[in-house]
Amino acid sequence: MEKIEHINYIKAPIEDVYKALTTQAGLGAVWTEELAVKPELGCVNEFSFGDDDLTKMKIVELSQNKRILWECTDSDPEWIGTKISFDLTEKNGTTAVVLKHFDWRELTEFYQWCNYNWAMFLLSLKSYCEDNEGTPYQKRKF
Repeated sequence: MEKIEHINYIKAPIEDVYKALTTQAGLGAVWTEELAVKPELGCVNEFSFGDDDLTKMKIVELSQNKRILWECTDSDPEWIGTKISFDLTEKNGTTAVVLKHFDWRELTEFYQWCNYNWAMFLLSLKSYCEDNEGTPYQKRKF
């Protein structure tokens, strides 16, 4: 099984980063503007990327200001059954975010493309939390 793993450091309180990763407003500014999000355990959040490209993520774990775990229930076939986690720690006003996308069945070209895009996601999260302006899918130049 393959795993994508990134870390980024955000100069913002851990509460703000957690809120950005769990709310409609935060994820709409960071990942995609077309979404339906409810920050509740067991909820299936929906993220749209245009052209009938819908991704559904079930919230498997929510530990406030510490950890978020999603399981992909519908998306590109390579994503279904994979999990995405966000682990947060704060030190001296800087929040470290470790993003892992794991349980990939194999390393493919799509896996490599997603690896790049998760890094862009973390950059968008950093910009949103530090400067109040993320770069969701609709505003990105690929």
